[in-house]
Amino acid sequence: MRKQQLTTEFLIYNDLHELPAEDKVLMEAAIAARGKAYAPYSNFNVGAAVLMENNAVVVGNNQENASYPSGLCAERVAVFQAGALYPGVGIRAIAITASSQNYTVKEPAAPCGNCRQAIVEYEQKQQQPISILFMGAEGEVVKCTAIASLLPLAFGRSFLK
Repeated sequence: MRKQQLTTEFLIYNDLHELPAEDKVLMEAAIAARGKAYAPYSNFNVGAAVLMENNAVVVGNNQENASYPSGLCAERVAVFQAGALYPGVGIRAIAITASSQNYTVKEPAAPCGNCRQAIVEYEQKQQQPISILFMGAEGEVVKCTAIASLLPLAFGRSFLK
């Protein structure tokens, strides 16, 4: 038997204005996308913006459905749209932001497990890290240099031989 420890490292910015210019522009695109979310059941709007290696920005937002499992998170909407529009082009970064119609979201909202798995598939496929930025409606912004740091020991295609 052996014991192994996993650690992760990320940056925490005090707010949107402290971000480097490129990250700020990407987060602003996510904020704009968040405003177009369809969230009549949860009143929790999420926006995502994907920066491609060709510098294109692809956005997505959560799309809810009365049959709850049929909805889709903003992150997957954006990542799948990026894959559909730009097959073979790598993803450099993803910005995610969340707000509620019922209260002010001040805590950074990280991607859910399903979204982490979907994003890590792209990271594994391109063999390059995808940086992740996430925030609430206001306040701190967290930046990770790779989705793998949010989903260690990820399931991937190597298991499906």
